[in-house]
Order: sequence, then C-alpha cells, then structure tokens
Amino acid sequence: MNPRLLAVVFTVIAVGALAPALSAGQSAEPPTPLTPWGDPDLQGVWDFRTIIPLERPDDRAGQAFLTDEEAAQLEQEAIDEDERLNEPSDVDRPVLPAGGNTGAYNNFWLDWGTNVLESRRTSLIVDPPDGRLPPVQPGVRTQQGMGPDGDDVLGPRPARFRAGGIGTDGPEDRGLSERCLLGFNSGPPVMPSAYNNNIQVFQTEDHVVILVEMVHDARIIPLDGRPHLSPAIRQWFGDARAHWDGDTLVVETTNFTDKTGSFDPLFSTSIGEGTYLTLTERYRRLDADTLLLEYTVDDPTTFTRPFTVQLPMRRSAEPIYEYACHEGNHAMPNMLGGARAEERAARAADPAAP
Repeated sequence: MNPRLLAVVFTVIAVGALAPALSAGQSAEPPTPLTPWGDPDLQGVWDFRTIIPLERPDDRAGQAFLTDEEAAQLEQEAIDEDERLNEPSDVDRPVLPAGGNTGAYNNFWLDWGTNVLESRRTSLIVDPPDGRLPPVQPGVRTQQGMGPDGDDVLGPRPARFRAGGIGTDGPEDRGLSERCLLGFNSGPPVMPSAYNNNIQVFQTEDHVVILVEMVHDARIIPLDGRPHLSPAIRQWFGDARAHWDGDTLVVETTNFTDKTGSFDPLFSTSIGEGTYLTLTERYRRLDADTLLLEYTVDDPTTFTRPFTVQLPMRRSAEPIYEYACHEGNHAMPNMLGGARAEERAARAADPAAP
C-alpha cells in the first residue's frame, strides 16, 4: 500500500478510537475562552437579577433546593406581580393634595427580575448549610436606615447604611447611596436589588476592571502581585488585589472604611463596621453566557464565622448606561431645604420652641 495512504488509514482509525472517550468526557463543555494574552476571558456585561433571596426563608428551613414545580410557581408569581404593577393607572384617580405623600418610584423604574437560579437553590448563601447569615458577635451594632412602614428611624451618625436615612439635620444623616457615595446594591460584594443589577468586566494583562452600574463606580484591580495598601489607608470599595487560580479570577479586598457596615443584607440595614472585613471573590465562566461569582465574607469582629454566597450572572446584550447620581439631582437640597422650612414655620408658630 502507498505509505501516504497507509498513514491516512491509521490516522482515521486512531481518531475513531478516541471519539467515544471524547464525547463522554471533558469535551462536553467548551473550554473557557481566552484573551489574546492567554488569561480566561471574563469580559462583558453581566446581569445578576434574581428573585432568590440572600437568606433561606423560614418557610423553607431545611430545604436547600426548590422542586421544578416550586421554581415554576415562584417565577410565574413574579411575572404576574410585575404585570399587575405595570397596568395603566386608573384615569379617574384623584389628584393628590399639595404637600401630601407623592410616593417614590413606580414600577417603570424597578427591575427585580422574575427568575430563580438555574441550580434551584432556595438562598444565595451556600455556607452555612442552613442558608442563613451566621450569628453576630456580642455587642455588634445593626443600624436600620428605614422603619417597617418606610419611615426613617434614628441611628448613629454618620449614617453607615446604603439607603434610607436617620434624619434631616444634614447630609451625614442620609444613607450612603442618597449621598452618591455607594450604590445600594453595588457592593462590594454586589447583591440583587431593585434595579441596575449589572456589572461590566474589562481586562488587560495586568489589571481587571469591574464597573458597577449602580452609581457608576469602577474597581480597578491590579494583577501584578503588589501588596495591599497600608492599613492606615481606608477606601469606600476597599483595596483589592487579584490573581488567577486556574480559570478562576480570585479577588481579595481589605482596607474597607469604618464609615460603612461590614455587611448590608438589605440596602437599608448595616451590620457592624468594615475595618476588619476581608472579602474574597471568585469569578469563573461556567459557559458562554454565565459568569459565576462566589464570595466569602470573613469578618471575625462582626460575625461568629465566615459565610459564602454564590451568585450566577447572565450575559446581557444591553450596554451599561451612565448612572449620573448627583447631576441634576434635586432630592438632597429639596429634602434638607424642606426640613429647614418646617423648622422655621415651627419657630414662627412658637418662638419659645427649641
């Protein structure tokens, strides 16, 4: 037989022998795409909306996963509620009286999502196994920014929670997001909330950038092995350093400021303070359209043990639009100006009043 033809025959036989092993093995999942310089490519806009709560609800205690029927029911209920809230307003609704409560955002501005997790987990917390935040250390302060009826409640100054407020004496009495310092779901770590549940990832050979849609802040994170900043230097987003562990981007953040809580399970609640917090995030592509964020909160002065959250993000075809927080924002001067007007009116009515 012609030697070249013989080589072709042996090649065909060899490939045929390998085919069953490949089809049953690692080739089922496409490899993680790489950047031109060889790092795993995590770039894109990623959407982290979900109706699954951070903590497992009390009525699902001991249930780590939803059944398919339960998942379908929850998603349908979310769709039905979203449609109900988007119904046209009653044309005969009376005009609200001047000075009355006009409410806040309507449903046009909100986007909680309507999906459960593909894993069917009942909570974003995966450790502890009960899906709940661990107990806090004795004496740790929890600051509430908003009462059960939506009313502001008093708390320590300056405000350490992300949204809501504790008074109208000055801007330091308002939540951090109202002051455009930190978004209420922007983290770190990010958590699903009312809207703007998107991040965008950019990469270079020596940096990764995580842009959060809420308040439009960017975390510029070096990959070159440099040490953390001095503990004397504190930042709103902390001081982040990153490295690759196989196909996973690991980001360790320290040096958070004590002007924020250690953790914000709700955007109007803040637990402890962030001085001793270490946040470890792990970003990994699961497939072409899914980026898994897993993060561990380790703060021994606030919680009795670390806890871990898994938050799958879906690729978005939409760009991130600029979030101009203070540009054209009249809320802060109007709110504080209204409080001053009420104080002047009270003094005019009763000059002896404090």
